[in-house]
Amino acid sequence: MMSPTARLVVRRLNQRNLATWYENSKDVAAKIVPDFMDMSAQALAPFFTSTKSFATEASFETRPFKLHKLEEGPKTSVTVTRDEALKYYKQMLTIRRIETASGNLYKEKIIRGFCHLYSGQEACAVGMKAAMKPADAIISAYRIHGWTYLMGVPPLGVLAELTGRKSGCARGKGGSMHMYAPHFFGGNGIVGAQVPLGVGVAFASKYRGDDNVCFALYGDGAANQGQIFEVYNMAKLWNVPCIFVCENNGYGMGTSAERAAASTTYYTRGDYVPGLWVDGMDILAVREASRFAIEYCTSGKGPLVMETATYRYSGHSMSDPGTSYRTRDEIQEVRQNRDPIASFKEKIISTDLASADELKAIDAEVKKEVDEATRKAKSDSEIPMEELPADIYAAPLEEEIRNVAPWEPLRHKRIGSAVNLN
Repeated sequence: MMSPTARLVVRRLNQRNLATWYENSKDVAAKIVPDFMDMSAQALAPFFTSTKSFATEASFETRPFKLHKLEEGPKTSVTVTRDEALKYYKQMLTIRRIETASGNLYKEKIIRGFCHLYSGQEACAVGMKAAMKPADAIISAYRIHGWTYLMGVPPLGVLAELTGRKSGCARGKGGSMHMYAPHFFGGNGIVGAQVPLGVGVAFASKYRGDDNVCFALYGDGAANQGQIFEVYNMAKLWNVPCIFVCENNGYGMGTSAERAAASTTYYTRGDYVPGLWVDGMDILAVREASRFAIEYCTSGKGPLVMETATYRYSGHSMSDPGTSYRTRDEIQEVRQNRDPIASFKEKIISTDLASADELKAIDAEVKKEVDEATRKAKSDSEIPMEELPADIYAAPLEEEIRNVAPWEPLRHKRIGSAVNLN
């Protein structure tokens, strides 16, 4: 048997994750505690192996959902597995890191033009993506760096697109607002114009009978657009499986929702279209609401309006400091009390789904990946001039593309394969 002193040494070694210390330092061990001389590594193994076991799943209560023309809504009691929790945490953290890197690149004047960050709103995108079926579609406005990553584009593809380099998902020709991926229809720069397109994508699914939906995202600033009300009518008239998502971050550019809208209950704006309000800072609440919405739409009942109450930490775009129409104290209060990543991290640790060290390792992994992608996005080359007119059309009817000077046309060419063609 080991003496109390030997047990104490082994316990301390175990706490410091030094399970290999004994094999490499037998002579030192023997001087400290003679008992070690007669013990093999196999005999010591049980003392070095952590007995900590993590929970396989955990349950939480979300804030109540608000309903419009619905007899029942999503369950407020939600369950998440350990694997799901770690996946969601990593996805939200990656989006936050990508946006931080984007902001820094913009300040360095490596990213030019428009640049709208999603920091603070990560739970909305990750929650919706967690509920989507593989062939469900999504279309959004211009705050879409995070969605591009979630739909399969690696951080390098996002960041290089922002810097206008050839490793970008659109070869550097789309920039911040025009990124695409399978089942992801962008990135659209005209306020509200993506919503009718989203109804068209959903109508195509209904026409084909493939049981898929389209999430059509817009902000509270776009919610007063007339075209949105037009397609509410069309979607309901034909019972199109479209989920209208108003990501209400409280401000349309520099104007608060209260100053811009006579009614800020955006989930009721569809009138005859049922609606649902969800806490957009809670990834699990958004996931459950999205699951409910998908089931509702695919059951033949038609469209649904979902409002996610969220918050953006940055200004409307990088040219907006974001502090002329709200206070720094307001922003800090949300960061401290409602941050989607910090609050989810606390849930994971408090329910023993993972340890703080495990999450710290994920943090380091994400930081390394995004840092490497940032370096590549800065050093990568731009496409050559002759590639500028490439891939404009999937099936061009004319091979010549009009140039700045009409008498010097450019030749259309195919570089990559088109996506989202059926």
